[in-house]
Amino acid sequence: MSSSIREWLNLGFRWVHVFAGIMWVGQTYYFTWLDGQFGKLEKNASAGRDASVWMVHSGGFYTVEKQSSLRVSADQVRWFRWEAFTTWLAGMILLVLVYYLGSGLIDPDVWNISQSVGVGIGLATIAVGWLIYDTVMRTALGRSPALFVPFAVIMIAAISWGLLHAFSGRAAYIHLGAMFGTIMTANVWFRILPAQRRMIAAAASGAAFDPALGAEAKLRSKHNTFMAVPVVFLMISNHYPVATYGNRYNWSILLGLILLGWAAAKVIREA
Repeated sequence: MSSSIREWLNLGFRWVHVFAGIMWVGQTYYFTWLDGQFGKLEKNASAGRDASVWMVHSGGFYTVEKQSSLRVSADQVRWFRWEAFTTWLAGMILLVLVYYLGSGLIDPDVWNISQSVGVGIGLATIAVGWLIYDTVMRTALGRSPALFVPFAVIMIAAISWGLLHAFSGRAAYIHLGAMFGTIMTANVWFRILPAQRRMIAAAASGAAFDPALGAEAKLRSKHNTFMAVPVVFLMISNHYPVATYGNRYNWSILLGLILLGWAAAKVIREA
């Protein structure tokens, strides 16, 4: 593949990745904000306030009401799913183009391994990251913030330390971001969407659906909002090698960026 074709592919898929990501993350935070607004309305229900959320945009007024039952046919329900898949797919193609088919993956001064071994480590890290996260989320540990947050910090610290001792600093940073992005996408397609399908099927048939389905989907969506900001930090860090991946304290800076991202996500969620 010529360098010109590779550059055009890189440019095209990077545009798709960034734009689809804007749509996905924007929708995620919008619905998170709506949930927060309805939570406030439920607390003030006794005051006789309107139970709908009013907004103004594009020269018009919009109102949203939270429903406990399905009042339309299932085919009228709007799904938000392809933005997540498109973001992930474009990101993985970029990972292959820039690192697996390029020269940015291996740094002999860090660990002198072959390109094929490095690719195997990278893909395994991404897959195992999801498996660990999903397994923990099925236990009591995953449902207790007091326990899950310290566990997540320890696991991320260990994985990032391993990546920084296997790859170039730049590749290590981006692989951690790819792991987060894969977890977020898998949350949408393997956990959130199936729960929503069962909710819609039950509601359409007039049957009561299990409240745990909504709670599980909401928790996974909440985690996605906390992973989104660090992922953007990790993407942007590739343009600042002195301050981030090329710094002698790159591991500490990486962890600091993630914690800062979580703090920023909390502020955004509660705004």
